[in-house]
Amino acid sequence: MANQTGRTSQAQDRLSQVSNHLSGGASKQGKASVLEKHPDDIVVTCALRTAITKGGKGQFKDTHAADLLHGAFKALIQRSGIDPKLVEDIAVGAVLAPGGGATEFRAAALAAGFPTTTAVKALNRQCSSGLQAVVDIANAIKSGMIDVGIGAGAESMSQNYGPQAVSEFSPLLEAHKEAANCKVPMGVLSEKMAKEKGIPRSEQDKFAAASFQKAVEAQKNGLFDEEIAPLTVKWTDPKTDEEKEITVSKDDGVRAGITAESLSKIRPAFSKDGSIHAGNASQISDGAAAVLLMKRSTAQRLGQTIVGKFVQASVVGVPPLLMGVGPAAAIPVVLEKTGLNKDDVDIYEINEAFASQCLYCIHELGLDVKKVNPKGGAIAFGHPLGVTGARQVSTLFTELKRTKQQIGVTSMCIGTGMGMAAVWVAE
Repeated sequence: MANQTGRTSQAQDRLSQVSNHLSGGASKQGKASVLEKHPDDIVVTCALRTAITKGGKGQFKDTHAADLLHGAFKALIQRSGIDPKLVEDIAVGAVLAPGGGATEFRAAALAAGFPTTTAVKALNRQCSSGLQAVVDIANAIKSGMIDVGIGAGAESMSQNYGPQAVSEFSPLLEAHKEAANCKVPMGVLSEKMAKEKGIPRSEQDKFAAASFQKAVEAQKNGLFDEEIAPLTVKWTDPKTDEEKEITVSKDDGVRAGITAESLSKIRPAFSKDGSIHAGNASQISDGAAAVLLMKRSTAQRLGQTIVGKFVQASVVGVPPLLMGVGPAAAIPVVLEKTGLNKDDVDIYEINEAFASQCLYCIHELGLDVKKVNPKGGAIAFGHPLGVTGARQVSTLFTELKRTKQQIGVTSMCIGTGMGMAAVWVAE
């Protein structure tokens, strides 16, 4: 028990020691360096996603994850103009797909037009799987292993979410306290955090309502249209049982008229006196996303339009019972690696797994809430687990471009106690 307490204390100390340079004077040199352009920069030439739809009842409820991925791949080839034969490797983040999705994701790539010479892998780092996929490809290019690759994510929570998605632990793992903590449900953990950190339901509901309101406004003004690739799918109408062909081009979880007051009437999900409920947590969702990467010199040679560049990423572990603090632990690490301070960053895309944990991270890091998720987040339009990390890249770049800003950070907490973050620069 003493060892567990010691590890938890160390993690909390780490979170509270946000490096002095995060708001200090060393940022000019770091920022100038980050904004420089070099031939070996790892750049993004296309980043897009499908719409995100409600799990179990949305417009993608009858569409397999691999078919969503196929649609994202086809759109990426068309938009970027990339010759599919030049793409050497594809990494796809997925959390719930049986077998990790490895077989059907390879098939999706072939069906989309990539040749047999294009390799494909599936990976699972839970909620950061999409980001990990993009970073894996970026690092493969940086090391010289490949020249052109795609990081992606695909998830059908409609078809794969449920009790079967949670593995039973062996007696060996159950006997180890910290290991056994890995299977505590995330909602329970976030409820515990909200109580321990003194984050009241009223603040969570206010944050969640703002997420919906920002997403409604962004959707109304067409701010998601550039990043979303419309996808035509078969859909069975639950009212008539009639199969229809529909084109999905908008996130269907975005709801108008949501206020803190309306959210305050929803029953808590995890305890009678709790603060977390369906309205202030991320939605169960379906979708896919894809990001095309290569070196700047390669993009220039191929005539590819450069959207922006990948700078650096961080991944950290925290105690499983402190799962939601992941971004507060990972963001300072990636800022330190890049010499940036928190104020150098123009936009933070931090996944809204729960309003409670997102608020904690914003408060802990002292971030300007106006810079966080300016078009709303997963509370408003959903969190297809393996997709979000790749989806955030397209959301970030389109908003940086629209607002003529440059530096962005994407981040998320990760189930079992981890956090991941990445720095990006728009061009």
